[in-house]
Amino acid sequence: MTEFTRAEVCAAAIADAFADDGEIFASPMGMLPMLGVRLAKLTSNPDLVISDGESLFLGGTPPLFAKADVVEGWIPFRRVFDVVAYGKRHVMMGATQVDKHGNQNISAIGDFTQPKRQLLGSRGAPGNTVNNRTSYWVPKHGPRVFVENVDIVSGVGPARAKAAGPGASKYNDIHRIVSNLGVFDVKGEGDTVQLLSVHPGVSVDDVVAATGFELAIPADVPVTREPTETELMIIRNVLDPKTLRDREVPPVTTEAVK
Repeated sequence: MTEFTRAEVCAAAIADAFADDGEIFASPMGMLPMLGVRLAKLTSNPDLVISDGESLFLGGTPPLFAKADVVEGWIPFRRVFDVVAYGKRHVMMGATQVDKHGNQNISAIGDFTQPKRQLLGSRGAPGNTVNNRTSYWVPKHGPRVFVENVDIVSGVGPARAKAAGPGASKYNDIHRIVSNLGVFDVKGEGDTVQLLSVHPGVSVDDVVAATGFELAIPADVPVTREPTETELMIIRNVLDPKTLRDREVPPVTTEAVK
């Protein structure tokens, strides 16, 4: 029997979101996205270009928050916008809210003119979602995150991008939403959020109960794949020996026969 945690399943699912990107700049924002991208770099997609999350392009693949072992280049902040506009980039952002049509909110909660809670602000979300492949990571899946309509649109989903015209829709690509319960895309009927898989130990009913809108659910929903022995070794011994991943997704251990 091999044991793996929910956080390790999420890391492997994030790695899968980047597996087919080829030589592209990966911009993970947050602990689990950084872990998943570095896992992809060491397994399914060695051509990924990764950074330290700030200004350095890395040739090596260091553990989370460790000093870079091999640095291939430096990119000042002003040049980041050139990379964004060029398009060969896949960013995984967080989302305080995601709605039925894949719009994302990281700006504020409540009415825009007088919000109840001020958040980060839109930051790079509008530019990311009209220029680059964009995915989202949600560590706590619940009905206050997965809402019918976001309070403020920061990241633009495909339906809204199409309504705005080709300038917004041409490169709009909301690729994956990975949460602590499952994996989703925005290819349901009418460009709506669709359930692709549920994590081991999670049922479709669990996901439905934790979602504040009607999900598109295929007739057959698979279980998210288990991390391999190699991936578990890399996660535990190379990328995250301090188990920082458990801070975002508290341990839910699953056993599987290998």
